Amino acid sequence: MSLEPQHQVHKAVMTSGHALKIPELKILQSDGTPYPGATLPDIDQELALKIYDTAVFTRVLDERMLAAQRQGRISFYMTCIGEEAAVVGSAAALGQDDMIMAQYREQAALRYRGFTTEQFMNQMFSNVKDLGKGRQMPIHYGSNELNYMTVSSPLGTQIPQAAGYAYGQKRAGKEAVTLCYFGEGAASEGDFHAGLNMAAVLNCPAIFFCRNNGYAISTPTSEQFAGDGIAPRGVGYGINTIRVDGNDMLAVLAATQQARAIAVAENKPVLIEAMSYRLGAHSSSDDPSGYRSREEEAKWREHDPVLRFKLWLLAQGWWSEQQDEALYDQYRKEVLAAVKVAETLPKPAYDTLVTDVYDIVPEHLEKQLQETRDHMARYPDHYPADSGKEA
Repeated sequence: MSLEPQHQVHKAVMTSGHALKIPELKILQSDGTPYPGATLPDIDQELALKIYDTAVFTRVLDERMLAAQRQGRISFYMTCIGEEAAVVGSAAALGQDDMIMAQYREQAALRYRGFTTEQFMNQMFSNVKDLGKGRQMPIHYGSNELNYMTVSSPLGTQIPQAAGYAYGQKRAGKEAVTLCYFGEGAASEGDFHAGLNMAAVLNCPAIFFCRNNGYAISTPTSEQFAGDGIAPRGVGYGINTIRVDGNDMLAVLAATQQARAIAVAENKPVLIEAMSYRLGAHSSSDDPSGYRSREEEAKWREHDPVLRFKLWLLAQGWWSEQQDEALYDQYRKEVLAAVKVAETLPKPAYDTLVTDVYDIVPEHLEKQLQETRDHMARYPDHYPADSGKEA
Protein backbone atom coordinates (compact mmCIF):
# COMPACT_ATOMS: atom_id res chain seq x y z
CA MET A 1 0.00 0.00 0.00
CA SER A 2 1.39 3.38 -0.96
CA LEU A 3 -0.15 6.78 -0.47
CA GLU A 4 1.63 8.65 -3.23
CA PRO A 5 0.67 6.43 -6.21
CA GLN A 6 -2.93 6.39 -5.05
CA HIS A 7 -2.86 10.14 -4.71
CA GLN A 8 -1.60 10.44 -8.29
CA VAL A 9 -4.37 8.16 -9.52
CA HIS A 10 -6.92 10.30 -7.71
CA LYS A 11 -5.72 13.44 -9.44
CA ALA A 12 -5.74 11.68 -12.79
CA VAL A 13 -9.33 10.53 -12.31
CA MET A 14 -10.30 13.99 -11.21
CA THR A 15 -8.82 15.73 -14.23
CA SER A 16 -10.25 13.21 -16.69
CA GLY A 17 -13.74 14.59 -16.20
CA HIS A 18 -15.18 11.54 -14.46
CA ALA A 19 -16.73 11.49 -11.00
CA LEU A 20 -14.10 10.96 -8.35
CA LYS A 21 -14.48 7.70 -6.45
CA ILE A 22 -11.64 7.00 -4.04
CA PRO A 23 -11.04 3.31 -3.21
CA GLU A 24 -10.84 1.97 0.32
CA LEU A 25 -7.75 0.30 1.75
CA LYS A 26 -8.69 -3.06 3.30
CA ILE A 27 -6.49 -5.73 4.86
CA LEU A 28 -8.66 -7.79 7.24
CA GLN A 29 -11.98 -9.32 6.31
CA SER A 30 -14.81 -9.45 8.87
CA ASP A 31 -13.84 -13.01 9.83
CA GLY A 32 -10.34 -11.85 10.78
CA THR A 33 -8.56 -13.35 7.76
CA PRO A 34 -6.52 -11.09 5.45
CA TYR A 35 -7.76 -10.42 1.95
CA PRO A 36 -5.82 -12.38 -0.68
CA GLY A 37 -2.63 -10.53 -1.53
CA ALA A 38 -2.99 -8.04 1.33
CA THR A 39 0.23 -6.61 2.76
CA LEU A 40 0.27 -6.39 6.55
CA PRO A 41 1.59 -3.30 8.32
CA ASP A 42 4.65 -3.20 10.55
CA ILE A 43 3.30 -5.07 13.59
CA ASP A 44 4.61 -7.65 16.03
CA GLN A 45 2.99 -9.56 18.89
CA GLU A 46 3.82 -6.94 21.52
CA LEU A 47 2.28 -4.12 19.52
CA ALA A 48 -0.73 -6.22 18.52
CA LEU A 49 -1.52 -7.12 22.13
CA LYS A 50 -1.15 -3.53 23.30
CA ILE A 51 -3.58 -2.45 20.58
CA TYR A 52 -6.09 -5.12 21.58
CA ASP A 53 -5.70 -4.39 25.30
CA THR A 54 -6.49 -0.72 24.59
CA ALA A 55 -9.55 -1.61 22.52
CA VAL A 56 -10.93 -3.91 25.22
CA PHE A 57 -10.33 -1.35 27.96
CA THR A 58 -12.11 1.30 25.92
CA ARG A 59 -15.12 -0.91 25.32
CA VAL A 60 -15.36 -1.74 29.04
CA LEU A 61 -14.90 1.91 29.99
CA ASP A 62 -17.73 2.88 27.63
CA GLU A 63 -20.00 0.18 29.00
CA ARG A 64 -19.42 1.12 32.65
CA MET A 65 -19.43 4.89 32.29
CA LEU A 66 -22.58 5.02 30.19
CA ALA A 67 -24.23 3.02 32.96
CA ALA A 68 -22.79 5.46 35.51
CA GLN A 69 -24.31 8.36 33.60
CA ARG A 70 -27.71 6.64 33.54
CA GLN A 71 -27.41 6.22 37.31
CA GLY A 72 -26.78 9.95 37.73
CA ARG A 73 -23.20 9.49 38.92
CA ILE A 74 -21.71 11.58 36.08
CA SER A 75 -23.50 14.14 33.95
CA PHE A 76 -22.44 13.22 30.41
CA TYR A 77 -20.65 10.57 28.37
CA MET A 78 -19.75 9.69 24.77
CA THR A 79 -18.80 6.20 23.64
CA CYS A 80 -16.28 5.00 21.07
CA ILE A 81 -18.19 1.77 20.36
CA GLY A 82 -17.75 0.69 16.75
CA GLU A 83 -14.88 3.08 16.08
CA GLU A 84 -12.15 1.48 18.18
CA ALA A 85 -10.11 0.38 15.16
CA ALA A 86 -10.11 3.87 13.68
CA VAL A 87 -8.87 5.41 16.92
CA VAL A 88 -6.53 2.77 18.35
CA GLY A 89 -5.10 1.75 14.99
CA SER A 90 -4.13 5.34 14.20
CA ALA A 91 -2.79 6.15 17.67
CA ALA A 92 -0.59 3.04 17.56
CA ALA A 93 1.18 4.37 14.46
CA LEU A 94 2.37 7.53 16.19
CA GLY A 95 5.45 8.37 18.21
CA GLN A 96 5.02 9.40 21.83
CA ASP A 97 6.21 12.93 20.98
CA ASP A 98 3.55 13.40 18.30
CA MET A 99 0.71 15.67 19.33
CA ILE A 100 -2.86 14.36 19.34
CA MET A 101 -5.72 16.80 18.94
CA ALA A 102 -8.94 14.93 19.58
CA GLN A 103 -12.54 15.78 18.84
CA TYR A 104 -14.33 14.05 21.73
CA ARG A 105 -14.65 10.34 20.92
CA GLU A 106 -10.99 9.36 21.03
CA GLN A 107 -10.49 8.25 24.62
CA ALA A 108 -8.88 5.09 23.21
CA ALA A 109 -5.98 7.14 21.82
CA LEU A 110 -5.37 8.65 25.24
CA ARG A 111 -5.48 5.22 26.85
CA TYR A 112 -2.97 3.91 24.31
CA ARG A 113 -0.66 6.74 25.33
CA GLY A 114 -0.80 5.62 28.97
CA PHE A 115 -3.69 7.49 30.64
CA THR A 116 -4.60 5.46 33.72
CA THR A 117 -8.00 4.21 34.81
CA GLU A 118 -7.83 6.52 37.83
CA GLN A 119 -7.06 9.52 35.61
CA PHE A 120 -10.10 8.80 33.47
CA MET A 121 -12.29 8.60 36.55
CA ASN A 122 -10.88 11.72 38.17
CA GLN A 123 -11.63 13.72 35.04
CA MET A 124 -15.18 12.45 34.68
CA PHE A 125 -15.98 13.09 38.32
CA SER A 126 -14.21 16.49 38.27
CA ASN A 127 -12.58 15.78 41.61
CA VAL A 128 -9.50 17.24 43.27
CA LYS A 129 -7.19 14.90 41.33
CA ASP A 130 -8.60 15.85 37.92
CA LEU A 131 -5.78 17.20 35.73
CA GLY A 132 -8.23 19.79 34.41
CA LYS A 133 -9.14 20.86 37.95
CA GLY A 134 -12.84 20.33 37.38
CA ARG A 135 -13.12 23.02 34.73
CA GLN A 136 -14.24 20.77 31.89
CA MET A 137 -17.28 18.62 31.31
CA PRO A 138 -16.83 14.82 31.43
CA ILE A 139 -14.80 13.23 28.58
CA HIS A 140 -13.05 16.52 27.75
CA TYR A 141 -9.70 14.98 28.58
CA GLY A 142 -6.26 16.51 28.26
CA SER A 143 -2.73 15.56 29.24
CA ASN A 144 0.34 17.70 28.77
CA GLU A 145 2.56 14.77 29.76
CA LEU A 146 1.06 12.53 27.07
CA ASN A 147 0.89 15.18 24.31
CA TYR A 148 -2.90 15.01 24.15
CA MET A 149 -4.41 18.46 23.69
CA THR A 150 -7.40 19.19 25.93
CA VAL A 151 -10.72 18.52 24.21
CA SER A 152 -13.03 21.48 23.67
CA SER A 153 -16.74 21.44 22.85
CA PRO A 154 -16.92 23.77 19.81
CA LEU A 155 -16.94 21.64 16.68
CA GLY A 156 -13.91 21.69 14.41
CA THR A 157 -11.78 24.21 16.27
CA GLN A 158 -8.96 21.68 16.63
CA ILE A 159 -8.48 21.43 12.84
CA PRO A 160 -6.81 24.81 12.16
CA GLN A 161 -5.11 24.51 15.54
CA ALA A 162 -3.55 21.26 14.35
CA ALA A 163 -2.21 22.96 11.23
CA GLY A 164 -0.67 25.69 13.35
CA TYR A 165 0.82 23.30 15.88
CA ALA A 166 2.31 21.13 13.12
CA TYR A 167 3.78 24.25 11.51
CA GLY A 168 5.43 25.03 14.86
CA GLN A 169 6.83 21.49 15.03
CA LYS A 170 8.38 21.96 11.60
CA ARG A 171 9.86 25.37 12.47
CA ALA A 172 11.34 23.90 15.65
CA GLY A 173 13.04 21.16 13.63
CA LYS A 174 11.19 18.36 15.39
CA GLU A 175 10.66 15.02 13.66
CA ALA A 176 7.11 14.90 14.94
CA VAL A 177 3.60 15.27 13.60
CA THR A 178 0.23 16.45 14.83
CA LEU A 179 -2.66 14.05 14.35
CA CYS A 180 -6.07 15.70 14.36
CA TYR A 181 -9.26 13.66 14.78
CA PHE A 182 -12.67 14.84 13.65
CA GLY A 183 -15.94 13.41 12.37
CA GLU A 184 -17.35 13.85 8.89
CA GLY A 185 -19.88 16.28 10.37
CA ALA A 186 -17.07 18.57 11.54
CA ALA A 187 -15.81 18.62 7.95
CA SER A 188 -18.86 20.79 7.18
CA GLU A 189 -17.41 23.53 9.37
CA GLY A 190 -15.39 26.36 7.87
CA ASP A 191 -12.52 25.47 10.20
CA PHE A 192 -12.00 22.27 8.22
CA HIS A 193 -11.34 24.12 4.98
CA ALA A 194 -9.20 26.80 6.62
CA GLY A 195 -7.12 24.19 8.46
CA LEU A 196 -6.49 21.93 5.47
CA ASN A 197 -5.65 24.81 3.16
CA MET A 198 -3.23 26.28 5.69
CA ALA A 199 -1.51 22.91 6.17
CA ALA A 200 -1.25 22.36 2.41
CA VAL A 201 0.11 25.81 1.60
CA LEU A 202 2.57 25.95 4.51
CA ASN A 203 3.61 22.28 4.20
CA CYS A 204 2.70 21.32 7.75
CA PRO A 205 3.43 17.79 9.05
CA ALA A 206 -0.17 17.15 10.09
CA ILE A 207 -2.35 14.08 9.72
CA PHE A 208 -6.02 14.97 9.45
CA PHE A 209 -7.95 11.89 10.50
CA CYS A 210 -11.64 11.88 9.64
CA ARG A 211 -13.84 9.30 11.35
CA ASN A 212 -16.67 9.00 8.85
CA ASN A 213 -19.12 7.14 11.09
CA GLY A 214 -22.28 7.75 9.09
CA TYR A 215 -23.98 10.42 11.19
CA ALA A 216 -23.37 13.93 12.49
CA ILE A 217 -25.54 13.41 15.58
CA SER A 218 -28.82 12.60 13.77
CA THR A 219 -27.87 13.85 10.30
CA PRO A 220 -26.88 11.03 7.90
CA THR A 221 -24.06 11.55 5.43
CA SER A 222 -26.59 11.62 2.58
CA GLU A 223 -27.84 14.94 3.96
CA GLN A 224 -24.37 16.35 4.70
CA PHE A 225 -22.73 16.31 1.28
CA ALA A 226 -23.37 15.27 -2.30
CA GLY A 227 -19.84 14.16 -3.16
CA ASP A 228 -17.89 11.01 -2.42
CA GLY A 229 -17.29 11.58 1.27
CA ILE A 230 -14.46 13.65 2.72
CA ALA A 231 -11.39 12.18 0.98
CA PRO A 232 -11.85 14.03 -2.36
CA ARG A 233 -11.61 17.32 -0.49
CA GLY A 234 -8.04 16.48 0.48
CA VAL A 235 -7.19 15.89 -3.18
CA GLY A 236 -8.78 19.25 -3.97
CA TYR A 237 -6.43 20.97 -1.54
CA GLY A 238 -3.41 19.17 -2.97
CA ILE A 239 -3.03 16.91 0.07
CA ASN A 240 -1.93 13.27 0.03
CA THR A 241 -5.14 11.40 0.74
CA ILE A 242 -6.20 7.86 1.54
CA ARG A 243 -9.50 6.24 2.42
CA VAL A 244 -9.40 3.22 4.71
CA ASP A 245 -11.78 0.67 6.18
CA GLY A 246 -12.20 2.22 9.61
CA ASN A 247 -13.26 -1.12 11.14
CA ASP A 248 -10.04 -2.79 10.02
CA MET A 249 -7.35 -2.33 12.69
CA LEU A 250 -4.50 -3.40 10.43
CA ALA A 251 -5.58 -1.20 7.53
CA VAL A 252 -5.84 1.85 9.77
CA LEU A 253 -2.43 1.08 11.29
CA ALA A 254 -0.86 0.69 7.84
CA ALA A 255 -2.40 3.89 6.50
CA THR A 256 -1.33 5.95 9.50
CA GLN A 257 2.19 4.51 9.57
CA GLN A 258 2.73 5.61 5.99
CA ALA A 259 0.95 8.91 6.53
CA ARG A 260 3.31 9.70 9.39
CA ALA A 261 6.33 8.72 7.28
CA ILE A 262 5.28 11.18 4.59
CA ALA A 263 4.46 13.95 7.07
CA VAL A 264 7.86 13.66 8.78
CA ALA A 265 10.07 13.09 5.73
CA GLU A 266 8.42 15.61 3.42
CA ASN A 267 6.79 18.05 5.84
CA LYS A 268 3.49 17.54 4.09
CA PRO A 269 -0.03 17.00 5.46
CA VAL A 270 -1.99 13.81 4.86
CA LEU A 271 -5.75 13.29 5.03
CA ILE A 272 -7.10 9.90 6.11
CA GLU A 273 -10.79 9.11 5.85
CA ALA A 274 -11.74 6.07 7.94
CA MET A 275 -15.09 4.60 6.92
CA SER A 276 -16.75 3.30 10.07
CA TYR A 277 -20.03 3.35 11.98
CA ARG A 278 -21.04 4.70 15.37
CA LEU A 279 -22.70 1.71 17.02
CA GLY A 280 -23.65 3.69 20.12
CA ALA A 281 -25.63 6.89 20.48
CA HIS A 282 -24.00 10.20 19.62
CA SER A 283 -23.83 10.91 23.34
CA SER A 284 -25.65 9.99 26.54
CA SER A 285 -28.16 12.71 25.60
CA ASP A 286 -29.03 11.10 22.27
CA ASP A 287 -31.53 8.40 21.24
CA PRO A 288 -30.46 6.97 17.86
CA SER A 289 -33.69 4.99 17.44
CA GLY A 290 -35.25 8.23 16.24
CA TYR A 291 -33.13 8.45 13.11
CA ARG A 292 -31.81 4.97 12.25
CA SER A 293 -33.15 1.43 12.27
CA ARG A 294 -32.26 -1.59 14.37
CA GLU A 295 -31.63 -3.46 11.13
CA GLU A 296 -29.00 -0.93 10.09
CA GLU A 297 -27.23 -1.22 13.43
CA ALA A 298 -27.35 -5.02 13.30
CA LYS A 299 -25.76 -5.01 9.85
CA TRP A 300 -22.82 -2.96 11.11
CA ARG A 301 -22.41 -5.11 14.21
CA GLU A 302 -21.38 -7.88 11.84
CA HIS A 303 -18.28 -5.77 11.14
CA ASP A 304 -17.34 -5.26 14.81
CA PRO A 305 -13.75 -3.94 14.71
CA VAL A 306 -12.72 -5.38 18.08
CA LEU A 307 -14.01 -8.84 17.24
CA ARG A 308 -12.37 -8.73 13.82
CA PHE A 309 -8.98 -7.95 15.31
CA LYS A 310 -9.44 -10.55 18.04
CA LEU A 311 -10.10 -13.23 15.42
CA TRP A 312 -6.85 -12.27 13.68
CA LEU A 313 -4.97 -12.49 16.98
CA LEU A 314 -6.42 -15.94 17.65
CA ALA A 315 -5.33 -17.09 14.19
CA GLN A 316 -1.77 -15.91 14.92
CA GLY A 317 -1.70 -17.93 18.13
CA TRP A 318 -1.07 -14.68 20.05
CA TRP A 319 -4.32 -14.80 22.07
CA SER A 320 -6.85 -17.22 23.50
CA GLU A 321 -10.50 -17.17 24.53
CA GLN A 322 -9.47 -17.77 28.14
CA GLN A 323 -7.18 -14.72 28.08
CA ASP A 324 -9.96 -12.72 26.49
CA GLU A 325 -12.48 -13.55 29.17
CA ALA A 326 -9.96 -12.78 31.89
CA LEU A 327 -9.07 -9.40 30.37
CA TYR A 328 -12.69 -8.24 30.17
CA ASP A 329 -13.29 -9.40 33.73
CA GLN A 330 -10.16 -7.61 34.96
CA TYR A 331 -11.11 -4.29 33.39
CA ARG A 332 -14.73 -4.44 34.53
CA LYS A 333 -13.56 -4.85 38.12
CA GLU A 334 -10.83 -2.21 37.73
CA VAL A 335 -13.15 0.43 36.27
CA LEU A 336 -15.87 -0.19 38.85
CA ALA A 337 -13.36 0.06 41.70
CA ALA A 338 -11.97 3.31 40.29
CA VAL A 339 -15.48 4.76 40.02
CA LYS A 340 -16.16 4.07 43.69
CA VAL A 341 -12.98 5.86 44.72
CA ALA A 342 -13.21 8.82 42.34
CA GLU A 343 -16.77 9.76 43.26
CA THR A 344 -15.86 10.07 46.95
CA LEU A 345 -12.98 12.53 46.46
CA PRO A 346 -13.61 16.25 47.10
CA LYS A 347 -13.87 18.85 44.37
CA PRO A 348 -10.89 21.03 43.43
CA ALA A 349 -10.13 24.13 45.50
CA TYR A 350 -12.07 27.16 44.29
CA ASP A 351 -8.86 29.14 43.94
CA THR A 352 -8.01 26.96 40.93
CA LEU A 353 -10.84 28.63 39.01
CA VAL A 354 -8.55 31.56 38.25
CA THR A 355 -5.17 29.84 37.85
CA ASP A 356 -3.20 28.44 34.89
CA VAL A 357 -4.27 31.02 32.30
CA TYR A 358 -2.50 34.21 33.42
CA ASP A 359 0.98 34.55 34.87
CA ILE A 360 -0.48 37.08 37.31
CA VAL A 361 -4.19 36.69 38.07
CA PRO A 362 -6.02 39.85 36.89
CA GLU A 363 -7.73 42.03 39.44
CA HIS A 364 -11.23 41.39 38.09
CA LEU A 365 -10.82 37.62 38.51
CA GLU A 366 -9.51 38.01 42.05
CA LYS A 367 -12.57 40.11 42.79
CA GLN A 368 -14.93 37.49 41.38
CA LEU A 369 -13.18 34.77 43.36
CA GLN A 370 -13.62 36.76 46.58
CA GLU A 371 -17.32 37.24 45.76
CA THR A 372 -17.57 33.44 45.42
CA ARG A 373 -15.95 32.93 48.81
CA ASP A 374 -18.29 35.50 50.38
CA HIS A 375 -21.31 33.77 48.84
CA MET A 376 -20.19 30.40 50.21
CA ALA A 377 -19.70 31.91 53.65
CA ARG A 378 -23.23 33.35 53.63
CA TYR A 379 -24.84 30.08 52.53
CA PRO A 380 -22.71 27.29 54.07
CA ASP A 381 -25.60 24.80 53.98
CA HIS A 382 -25.55 24.89 50.17
CA TYR A 383 -22.02 23.51 49.93
CA PRO A 384 -20.40 20.24 51.10
CA ALA A 385 -18.12 20.57 54.09
CA ASP A 386 -15.03 19.74 52.02
CA SER A 387 -16.08 21.78 48.97
CA GLY A 388 -13.40 24.04 47.59
CA LYS A 389 -10.64 22.96 49.97
CA GLU A 390 -7.18 21.86 49.00
CA ALA A 391 -6.64 18.10 49.05
